[in-house]
Amino acid sequence: MNDIEIQRSILPMPIQEIGKNLGILDFLEFYGDKKAKVRDFPKTGKKGKLILVTATNPTPYGEGKTTVSIGLTDALCNLGKKAGAVLREPSLGPVFGMKGGATGGGYAQVVPMEDINLHFTGDFHAITSANNLLASAIDNHIYHGNSLDIQEVRFKRCLDVNDRALREVSLNNRVEHFQITAASEVMTIFCLANSLSDLEKRLGEIIIGYNSLGKAVYAKELQIEGAMTVLLKDAFQPNLVQTLEHHPVLIHGGPFANISHGCNSIKATKMGLELFDYVVTEAGFGSDLGAEKFMDIKCRQAMIQPDAIVLTTTIRALKYNGGMDNLKVHIENMQKFGVPLVVAINQFESDTPDEIEEVLHFCESIGVLVEVTTAYRDGGRGSEKLAQTVLDLFQKENHFHYLYQDEDSIRQKLEILAKEVYHAKTIEFSSVAKEKLEKLPEFASSYSICVAKTQYSISDDAKKLGYPKDYELHVRDIDILNGARIIVVYLHNIMTMPGLSQHANYEKIHLDNDGMIEGIF
Repeated sequence: MNDIEIQRSILPMPIQEIGKNLGILDFLEFYGDKKAKVRDFPKTGKKGKLILVTATNPTPYGEGKTTVSIGLTDALCNLGKKAGAVLREPSLGPVFGMKGGATGGGYAQVVPMEDINLHFTGDFHAITSANNLLASAIDNHIYHGNSLDIQEVRFKRCLDVNDRALREVSLNNRVEHFQITAASEVMTIFCLANSLSDLEKRLGEIIIGYNSLGKAVYAKELQIEGAMTVLLKDAFQPNLVQTLEHHPVLIHGGPFANISHGCNSIKATKMGLELFDYVVTEAGFGSDLGAEKFMDIKCRQAMIQPDAIVLTTTIRALKYNGGMDNLKVHIENMQKFGVPLVVAINQFESDTPDEIEEVLHFCESIGVLVEVTTAYRDGGRGSEKLAQTVLDLFQKENHFHYLYQDEDSIRQKLEILAKEVYHAKTIEFSSVAKEKLEKLPEFASSYSICVAKTQYSISDDAKKLGYPKDYELHVRDIDILNGARIIVVYLHNIMTMPGLSQHANYEKIHLDNDGMIEGIF
């Protein structure tokens, strides 16, 4: 059976029962009987263990971080632990583009799969609307006299669909560059804000452009942040769903890891830490992207830290990336953060025993814990050994630390990432990047770095597979997301509005004769 057929063969528990079991039934707003928004509930001061799932560099089709996360959650629950997953919402871009759905696979899925992968509870639409309200307010202000003297508009419109034609659009007074919603500054702020009041303050701090004196103009000067927050009010509450094995999952926020920070919302993660003894979360793409940003951006702003790391890999990904060297570099990268680690081999049916044994032997030879998970085929039962190993990791010393400090300069922070994570020898700045680096305001020197680059290599070049070393890292552009308090550094040819392939996944998606959705998997 395919993913949709497996999901439809298992009757979900009413979401009311999931909420009741968590003790939050009175704080749910129901969207039918399979999904609900979770309103703020009285805090207990409880703090569960936080487990980060990341991965080696993927193939273009993904390697199952979500599947491993769900299988691990089910396994922990099966072992009698109060566990839950906290995951990102899928974007319509990949759903209709290359990968299809992003809610796990096989017997390790979250449901309702079709809803989550499509409109869900409308969070992405709210974020898109709030973003474009600000964009329209900027042009409205300019049209009505431009009393703020905006001479350069830097804020971009967005859309949650891959549309390369919108990468450059001519407006009446300038050229506009659309982004996909997952890469927007509003999405980034949405996921890094701690509360609605914090969200509103950060939205007001967005730099929308510069005046004729080169000074920044802020969104709050348009008095727009209150209206944007109103649009985001309901969306800001995390979403409660369940696994196929009826265990709780919070899904909230969906920034891409190659062009944003790639983590679910701080709001949902902190809610999960209150609700569960063990929280399984994931950070997008390879550890050189999502996991590094989880540590250096999300943990720093949320004042949290992981208690264990699960580094997912597959035989397919290791073959694509040239063998064990790629696994080695990701292990080394994660060890630099000081958090106990286990490698999880996400087993595919095509994997041979010899191939699995080779990875097991490699990890054991360098003193790294490793387990095989068959979550896709067996659900939680297929991840129980992995779950037990994760539980054992909590007994090990945890020396979590960031790779760089707030007081380091922007250039110093980037040099640390280039050397320690991307293993480059030198950095080459374009003339545009040099100019923007010099013009960054002094207060931004404390901000974290969010590197936008290809996910298919630890370098800035998708063709450099395996463990590239001692190359030149190419910085094309630099931007400040002031409301998010990060500096985005664009490497090589990375795009913030993806395109569609010649035969995109939308060709497979349709309604069957019974009105059921097919093709989202």
